[in-house]
Amino acid sequence: MNEPTEQEIKAAKVPHDIFLSNMIMNHILLFAGISTFGAQGLQFFPLVPILSISALLYTFYRSSVVKREDSEFVYIHWQIARRWSKLFASVLTLMLSVATFGWLANQHLGMMKEMVYGLIGGLGLLPTLVTVLVLIIIESDSLHNARVGTIPKWARRKFLGED
Repeated sequence: MNEPTEQEIKAAKVPHDIFLSNMIMNHILLFAGISTFGAQGLQFFPLVPILSISALLYTFYRSSVVKREDSEFVYIHWQIARRWSKLFASVLTLMLSVATFGWLANQHLGMMKEMVYGLIGGLGLLPTLVTVLVLIIIESDSLHNARVGTIPKWARRKFLGED
């Protein structure tokens, strides 16, 4: 593979910028900012999942239409962002499933609300928070690789079939 051009480097940074913006600005800063308003901020909480789902859907869409023939470097970086977006989407699905189960257990099985809070916090929110922090570190490294014009060895093996 040839050395990437400045235009390719700029294009390869886009998926990582989108992902990191979703993680840092949306899931950490916006969520914390809305949380500080307490009950008055509850009406703004739907902004976090709406923005997150929008960023994930855009990443899935763009990574599926980017062509390997145009630039392998850009293609691989979109696929890297797609890989971590899939992981994050599955963790969000887990959190939503646990929250739904907790609500149903409270409503229909008579589970105490304190137990539901512990269940949702321990099996839903905690893994999500840890995953967000780990993905920020991983994507920061991917963004650095895009900036310096490199591709990780695991991505070369997975997306180019190199050994």
